[in-house]
Amino acid sequence: MGVGRWGGSLARSSVDRLALAPVTFVLLAVNVAISLYVLMGNPALMERYSLRPRAVLRDKEWDRTFTSAFLHVGIGHLAFNMLTLFFFGPFLEMLLGPVRFAVLYVGSALAASALTVWLRRGDADYSAVGASGAVSGVLFAFCLFAPFEKIYIFFAIPMPAILFAVLYVAGSIYAMRQAEASGLRGGVAHEAHLGGALGGIVLTAILFPRVLPHFAAQIGQLFG
Repeated sequence: MGVGRWGGSLARSSVDRLALAPVTFVLLAVNVAISLYVLMGNPALMERYSLRPRAVLRDKEWDRTFTSAFLHVGIGHLAFNMLTLFFFGPFLEMLLGPVRFAVLYVGSALAASALTVWLRRGDADYSAVGASGAVSGVLFAFCLFAPFEKIYIFFAIPMPAILFAVLYVAGSIYAMRQAEASGLRGGVAHEAHLGGALGGIVLTAILFPRVLPHFAAQIGQLFG
């Protein structure tokens, strides 16, 4: 399945066009370099630059809302986020252009941090890291352009992008509620997933308004 009027397949845009997506390439390189340096060379930086809502609000350490997006708790965490960015980033950068794509990525990361800080503002011990919020924004932006493009979960299970996105959000909301009920803190930043997704949708609509009627037409064809 293609991606409609804007052309190209997801696989081709990721593999063959990465050289034409400089922002995606830089983001991949920076995330990997910083995460590996902190994990293997200077783990103390994880504490200083992670997202801690209390530190942001009480101590005005606003930089945490940005720096936390370039840190990861382990190789698996890093690999999952970077693979997702690798597959979806080039396609969107080709459509939006480097500047708008950079705005989408950074804006989604900040939206993820903002929602996390708001929801966890009363939790003095909460801490989170990861590019999940930014990557969620990229994923949901992709869904606006190609809601029925097949993606492969764990490289084996085919699923329309929009179904994966809905399940992704539903799963994040459920996990947030379960964590709240059980008193768990930190761990996977489900709030960031939701905040980044919302940020990605809003920013894409602002940066590329034509995507909204395109998305509506795609959905309309499903019922037409």
